[in-house]
Amino acid sequence: MTGKPMRSDTERNRKNLIQAAARLFERSETPISMTEIAAEAGVSVATAYRQFTSVEEVLNAYRQDVGQLLLDYSLEQSCSGLLKLEKVSRYWIKLVRERGAAMVPMRNRRGYLERLWEGAEYLLVQADALRPALREAMEEMELPDIGDKAVFLWNILFDPREIFDLLDTVGLTEKQVGTQLMSVLVGGLRGFATANAFTAEASRSK
Repeated sequence: MTGKPMRSDTERNRKNLIQAAARLFERSETPISMTEIAAEAGVSVATAYRQFTSVEEVLNAYRQDVGQLLLDYSLEQSCSGLLKLEKVSRYWIKLVRERGAAMVPMRNRRGYLERLWEGAEYLLVQADALRPALREAMEEMELPDIGDKAVFLWNILFDPREIFDLLDTVGLTEKQVGTQLMSVLVGGLRGFATANAFTAEASRSK
């Protein structure tokens, strides 16, 4: 989306509101309001609403900023395929550990692919970081391209809430989380690409 550059004070207020919302969500166990975000950012409520229409919009902007970090990292990689997918996925776990606590409360009743295909920018930037590596990984494994079902599966496995569960509840290290989730992802990609039917009998060990 193109438009006039934001004034420096407008851009500063926007960034302050995004960071304020992130801080509040990281430490709050109850819903927060635009009034609280404005107070945390040191701006008026009117200024906050000039930048964002809702708390959800503020947090989507935060999530988009984190997704941009993932995209930038992905574009910097000279490798491809499974190796790139692993590196990008492990970097995402690092980002979640450092910045993702504010994204944990974000839940939406609408499906991931529905929002992605409608053009939700905070999802698009993350998907753009992953699509090439996922597509190359599928080719490397000699599997047919399954399109955005691959991103859908990755999103399920690498959800910040579940990553924190493995880190904090189970006690795994970042490296262990990355290894185990990548293993499950590869198995899931194979399943999505090759399974036309499921029976319990066929799935039992011989």
